[in-house]
Amino acid sequence: MEMDNMEVLIVKLPDTESLLAALRDSVFNLSAVRPVRELSRPSVVGISFTVYGILDVSWQNEFVSWDAEECGTDKISLPRSKLWTPDIVINEFMEANTGPETLYVYIYSDGTVVDLAPLKVISSCNLDIYTFPFDIQNCSYSFNSYLHAADDIRLSLDLPAEQILDLSNTFMEMKGEWELINMTSFQYNISDPSMWDYIYVHLILRRQPTLYVVNLLIPSCFLITLDLFSFILPPQNVDRSAFKMTLILGYTVFLLLMNDLLPVTGNTIPLMNVFFSLCLALMVASLLETIIVTNLLHNSKDYRAAPRWLRVLVLEVMARLVCLTQKKPDAQVIVIHNQVDLQPPRQAGSNTAAEDLHQEALWKLERELHAIRHQMEKNIATDQNTEDWIHIGRVLDRFLFCVYLLFITISFITILVIWTRWYQL
Repeated sequence: MEMDNMEVLIVKLPDTESLLAALRDSVFNLSAVRPVRELSRPSVVGISFTVYGILDVSWQNEFVSWDAEECGTDKISLPRSKLWTPDIVINEFMEANTGPETLYVYIYSDGTVVDLAPLKVISSCNLDIYTFPFDIQNCSYSFNSYLHAADDIRLSLDLPAEQILDLSNTFMEMKGEWELINMTSFQYNISDPSMWDYIYVHLILRRQPTLYVVNLLIPSCFLITLDLFSFILPPQNVDRSAFKMTLILGYTVFLLLMNDLLPVTGNTIPLMNVFFSLCLALMVASLLETIIVTNLLHNSKDYRAAPRWLRVLVLEVMARLVCLTQKKPDAQVIVIHNQVDLQPPRQAGSNTAAEDLHQEALWKLERELHAIRHQMEKNIATDQNTEDWIHIGRVLDRFLFCVYLLFITISFITILVIWTRWYQL
């Protein structure tokens, strides 16, 4: 029995290996050439990114295309060195990119190439730190090709700025001290094809102030409040100056330790630095005032009469402001109203030895009584000049206490207002 010869035809289906073999022969050797069939047509490079640090760049490679159903896949990953890649840069770069290096890109069946290389941008931004730590910053970034002009590469954003903002906030949630509150973009397509194409992105960032409020403002307010309440200590009985000196030393060490948290860049001085300087100035002024008041209280008897301008300024104007007016001096107490002549009249022919002794004793008693009277009057009557200097010290002490209290109140109200306005933005 004779069997008919049967011819079997085996058809090999396309797979990834055959696709790579085809690309190796027709595309990989053209990695140095911009992937367009007509050089007069520019390559459109789409840019998409998030502020967290991922950069997505995509473009069309006209040398590559395949049937996704026939080849069994619509995308493959290839080494970046095998394909042409655009030279997109960010002009605000201050340091080299330290992001992790990736060696592959995605290429899709329609010729779209997607490069998802992460990019860590350390850039420059003109900071306005006057309201630190309640500041809001506006930073700008510009994307362009480093070498190719607009007739070779045209730039565009793959996603609208609103969608990039939402995506960035998703990645930035609970990551760092900045909050991204707005983003706008502007594409600068110039008419001259020999110039470069640009994309500008404006970011509005708001600082999270909680760390600085807890570590800077609250401890500073505690120390200044403690110095405020030190005015309760009586300077004539307690060494208030030693206590204030200890506070100043502690506040200075606090500023040195917290110096790293304060911003060192910017074109203005932060309002918080001014607040710290004023607090330190008030504490130093408080120490100087304590030294002066203590000296007035202990050495007032050795001073001359207070000048008239000082009496008017302190005892009349400042004393009324702090409700510490000087009391009028009481009338002088006279211990002996009438001087009695203790010497009896002498009668002729009555001078005896006993009478002379009695008369001498009376004269001695009279002199002693006069001495006692003068001493009592000296001790009871208050020296008006001494009282003036003592009262000047008391008025100055209370006046600086009121200034302290007013400054702390205004500072607290200002901080609360700024915090409220920042929270409502």
